[in-house]
Amino acid sequence: MHEYSVVQALLEQIENVAEENKATKVTKIIVKIGVMSGIEVHLLEVAFNTFKEKTIADGAEFVINIQQIKVECASCGEVSELEKVEYCCRVCESTAIKVIDGEDMFLMSLEME
Repeated sequence: MHEYSVVQALLEQIENVAEENKATKVTKIIVKIGVMSGIEVHLLEVAFNTFKEKTIADGAEFVINIQQIKVECASCGEVSELEKVEYCCRVCESTAIKVIDGEDMFLMSLEME
């Protein structure tokens, strides 16, 4: 279950940002998770709630925003979000597309005291 290692890295990043900003407590954490990131959201939540205890994020609200796959078509330039995992342009049906979002996880923001 790689979600545990993801949470450990996330908590380390949170602690570093809090330290840089001289914060003593983190009250809210917002992350963005792409549908193709390979992260199981439920397992991530369970792991986060387990490992946040006795850290600067203990008691923090954990908000997860899901990012659909966003692609850019090399043929017509259209940027769109895919409803299904079908790697083709919705406008011209070209398969010459580039994935520009939806494959990663990002720490979007922190609320700190």
